[in-house]
Amino acid sequence: MTTTAVAPEIPTQSVSPEHILQTGLAFWASKTLLSAVEMEVFTELARGPESLETLTGRLGLHPRSARDFFDALVALGFLQRENGTYRNTPSADVFLDKHKPSYIGGMLEMANRRLFGHWNNLTTGLRTGKPQNEAAHGEPDMFATLYADPERLKVFLRGMTGVSRGANLAIASKFPWHKYKTAADCGTAQGDLIVQIALKNPHISGIGFDLPEVAPIFEEHVEANGLSSRLTFQPGSFFTDPLPKVDVITMGHILHDWNLEEKKMLVRKAYEALPEGGAFIAYDSIIDDDRSKNAFGLLMSLNMLIETHGGFDYTGADCIGWMKEAGFREARVEHLVGPDSMVIGIK
Repeated sequence: MTTTAVAPEIPTQSVSPEHILQTGLAFWASKTLLSAVEMEVFTELARGPESLETLTGRLGLHPRSARDFFDALVALGFLQRENGTYRNTPSADVFLDKHKPSYIGGMLEMANRRLFGHWNNLTTGLRTGKPQNEAAHGEPDMFATLYADPERLKVFLRGMTGVSRGANLAIASKFPWHKYKTAADCGTAQGDLIVQIALKNPHISGIGFDLPEVAPIFEEHVEANGLSSRLTFQPGSFFTDPLPKVDVITMGHILHDWNLEEKKMLVRKAYEALPEGGAFIAYDSIIDDDRSKNAFGLLMSLNMLIETHGGFDYTGADCIGWMKEAGFREARVEHLVGPDSMVIGIK
């Protein structure tokens, strides 16, 4: 007796492949934006609207696909087109014009040059647990190369400031700073977190703590905001040096870089540096405790696989546990903006 296989009925009316295709081919949109940043499309259009012919010529593009490229940027929400001329959308004009202090393209430039290719090896990383960046080929660590080039470091740290600005403003406003007098931002980069805290809270004086190479970039940002009398730079490594003795210690986008023991060590060092009643604020793209909603936080954790030997992102419950283990008497999670939240520990 023979049987004939019957193909299962596909319920085409109730399901759609749209989300699958959009996600699976999302690199099309990503690379379109990254190439636009690389070619300074938005910096060019910050000068004013331009026609297709003018924009194509000024950017040195071949006419075959220039129209499709610019119109794709329109459809993706990065450009506007009216009567045949192109202009930046408001957000692109603020964040993607190289001549504005709000420029976050430094991060995207790095993503274009490095991460886009490294992420092609995610499958290998998932199977080996090893980084898939320059270290996979025996090349110098990305940060070692970056810190050796002051100009590239400045652009990168500026990009970090742009990415973090919303969270920095939220911390400066939401945390009860009236209870404290001094603060230190550890791993401060350009120093925008401590700058925003000081601008919003005139009674606060503070320290930016980071590697010595960061000092001139930090000091330039502080001076530009008129805070040189209240904010100072302290060179050091949070692995080998004690943290500054202040009322509040902050670490923004720091803990996720390190493995579990290193995370716990940094939390302990913060605890040891604080007075009784002092506060430790750690913020990252904190993963929701159910690990099902903050997709950006989970993808950032995969990025830590690509970029580091042991780093990973974490849930609020994870961080509260590390704080309690270090001795903090209470800890809580507060949402900031977008995917970012802060975990606050009180000694």
